[in-house]
Amino acid sequence: MIAQRTFVLLANIWLHGILENLKMNHKYPLLDGIEYPANLRALDEQQMPAIAHELRAYLLDSVATSGGHFAAGLGAIEITTALHYVFNTPHDRIVWDVGHQCYPHKILTGRKDQITTIRTKDGLAPFPKRDESEYDHFGVGHSSTSISAALGMALASENKRKVVAVIGDGGLTAGLAYEALNHLGDCKADLLVILNDNEMSISPNVGAMTNYLTRMLSSRVLSSMREGSKKLLEPIPTIRELAKRTEEHVKGMIAPGTLFEEMGLNYFGPVDGHDVSGLVKTLQNLKRLDGPRLLHIVTRKGKGYDKAESDPVGYHAVPSFDPSVGIVKSNKKPKITYTNVFSDWICDIAQQDERVVAITPAMREGSGLVEFSKKFPERYIDVAIAEQHAVTLAAGMACENLKPVVAIYSTFLQRAYDQLIHDVAVQNLPVVFAIDRAGVVGPDGQTHAGSFDLSYLRCIPNMVVMAPADENETRRMLYTAYLQDCPTAVRYPRGSGPGAPVHPDMNAVEIGKAKTLREGEGDNNGIAILAFGSPVYDALQAAEELDATVVNMRFVKPIDSALIKKIARQHEYIITVEDNSILGGAGSAVNEVLAQNQNIKVKNLGLPDTYLDHASREELLEQAGLDAQSLLKSILAFVKEKSKSLS
Repeated sequence: MIAQRTFVLLANIWLHGILENLKMNHKYPLLDGIEYPANLRALDEQQMPAIAHELRAYLLDSVATSGGHFAAGLGAIEITTALHYVFNTPHDRIVWDVGHQCYPHKILTGRKDQITTIRTKDGLAPFPKRDESEYDHFGVGHSSTSISAALGMALASENKRKVVAVIGDGGLTAGLAYEALNHLGDCKADLLVILNDNEMSISPNVGAMTNYLTRMLSSRVLSSMREGSKKLLEPIPTIRELAKRTEEHVKGMIAPGTLFEEMGLNYFGPVDGHDVSGLVKTLQNLKRLDGPRLLHIVTRKGKGYDKAESDPVGYHAVPSFDPSVGIVKSNKKPKITYTNVFSDWICDIAQQDERVVAITPAMREGSGLVEFSKKFPERYIDVAIAEQHAVTLAAGMACENLKPVVAIYSTFLQRAYDQLIHDVAVQNLPVVFAIDRAGVVGPDGQTHAGSFDLSYLRCIPNMVVMAPADENETRRMLYTAYLQDCPTAVRYPRGSGPGAPVHPDMNAVEIGKAKTLREGEGDNNGIAILAFGSPVYDALQAAEELDATVVNMRFVKPIDSALIKKIARQHEYIITVEDNSILGGAGSAVNEVLAQNQNIKVKNLGLPDTYLDHASREELLEQAGLDAQSLLKSILAFVKEKSKSLS
């Protein structure tokens, strides 16, 4: 009897497993049959709503499992489905802007089974990437590039294929987008621009264009006037024509398409961006037209998942989570990040000095300005995705004796390089650049790496460039930058540091002075490690094994030439370490100081002359040879090589 019951129990468990497996296999019956867009196009048009439903569910399940960019993709399900159904991809070109919304695109283009590997080492890239798929027609990561790139493709194709650019209303806050629209309207290329209007980039959008679109879309007056007058005047052609001309003047005051029409584009919309059947019909019609066209669709970031709809900022990028519960904040006390240090410092200094103004190009959350924006709303300026404007705006404020602080990612400061030189440095204006995400960044990959700032900053006259080794030094250097009467930059990495206690007092660092942290002793005291920024603590670990001297260089410009020369007199080997490109970086600055010293043996360690792929920050540092163990191996190998050459 017991054996029989056991058999029945095991059989039930086995049967339950089979049923659950079958259930999972049939969760996405249509999507399972789609490997590439050609499979999608083989389906009936009436099936598109069901496809969109499954695609949204699949995206939710996969991102909940692996984490990644989330809310933007949920809002782009229908337009992604419709585009791949109507256009003959990959022959026809689709160029996405930024790429946060591209997970559904990747799922439909042969990468469905790999989507949970996204943003991990050797997994899918976080954004469209040309060498990953023939369907990724242009690599992106920074905003507002899509129209320019798509226009280039359209002009090159000479009407042999259709080209589409998909840009969010957040992307339209950058000048590059308007430069491209201006050219498109002039050259009359065959290009369809889709404006995905969801009132969001990462943070809520700001600026006149966003306010304009929002105001117009909320008005029902124009629609009701137009439809009513059409019916009334239909029997009277002459009056109807007069009314049509009058309508164009009225539209000039209140319709969202007028700006684009005046730029030479044929405007269509706005239309519901979550009505996939309607989008398919609209795109089929627009595909038959030629010339510059703009389709304005209205979507909701986070569509289909209530928690993401109500908090699109919080669900922009997520860790793995239970969809039935949502993101749950950990009870564990989080480590203090460099961004937290900046956030606390700028609130503290603003409390002391009412001249302090914080400027960000659409990165309030990422740059640590949420608290500042609440405490000092009148001194908080979000210029939207407009890095060039942010820097020149700061320059103008500095001219009027304000103390502007530009909070910006290293990779985004690249977009304002001319303004940094021409508008700030040439005039020697006291603008503070708080540069977050310096060095290797991690899962966001090549487009977001902060690998070049030391190289492109140290060659600019009048600049002071600082690289703190830990959290407390970051606060001290920010205060040091605030005190200067010239352009200053403090660059710090993503995430947390070594855990140095942050002292609340404002305590400056002496400009251009390095600090020796460890004096080498014993037989190996011929080695000195000159470390810049966050690699200092890894250098200290390696130095314990080597019994080497370690110097926290602190300043890349002005560099402590006197200490470097002293170190050179006392040591046989000098190793420079930085989390910046090895070309033209801090190590090069040391080489320049030692150029006349032919006897010293110098080894520069830093980021290689290549683009590191996406992985965790720790994995990338190891790959670049900048973790403690890799530093130790590199230094030992260098000393051994040089010793052999002398024997």
